Amino acid sequence: MTAASDSDDPRVPIVCPDCETTSRIPLSDVADTIERHNDQLHDGEDVATVDPDIVENIADLAATDLGLLEDPE
Repeated sequence: MTAASDSDDPRVPIVCPDCETTSRIPLSDVADTIERHNDQLHDGEDVATVDPDIVENIADLAATDLGLLEDPE
């Protein structure tokens, strides 16, 4: 990966409550980084994740885009 792609790629906050760590990972690396962390440090358990606040915000945006939050008429 080039430095230019790192700077252009949005960074996503990742948290691991067991390790008490937080980091920001380029979006393109999130899945691999979380999987590697959990495999190496937590026997594959889903401990490290994308920050739950971010996940909730993305879910809300998707629901709004899909019209799921609108009142049925």
